[in-house]
Amino acid sequence: MTTIFDKILDGELPCHKVYEDEHVLAFLDIAPLSEGHTLVIPKERKAFLHELSDEQAAAIGRVLPRLARAVMNATGATAYNILQNNGTAAHQAVFHVHFHIIPRHGERGLGIGWSTSSLDHAAAPELIARIAAALES
Repeated sequence: MTTIFDKILDGELPCHKVYEDEHVLAFLDIAPLSEGHTLVIPKERKAFLHELSDEQAAAIGRVLPRLARAVMNATGATAYNILQNNGTAAHQAVFHVHFHIIPRHGERGLGIGWSTSSLDHAAAPELIARIAAALES
């Protein structure tokens, strides 16, 4: 399924480009939560973070801190969130991997709730073993 980000990458839709290299494109969000809200997308067309190649993931990892610094410097924000959603239940609306850099300006920015629970220490070793096994496969 073609996404709005595919159309931007293909040049069918314009964007307010902040940064581009061979692997990554960053541009201003057209529905920002705050001034400087920037989207960072890989040029690899995958819906979910876990589908990205190591090369594309590394390319985003290299540029994300630099872009966050630039957004902070340009907007004067002293705090920010990096948001990345995977799947409808996690509030993903565009099914192309993307990261939001969202500066916090007073009340403007990302508002989140954090509903915690307690780690079951007795079950933790078994969970760690399942994760380790998944990493090996």
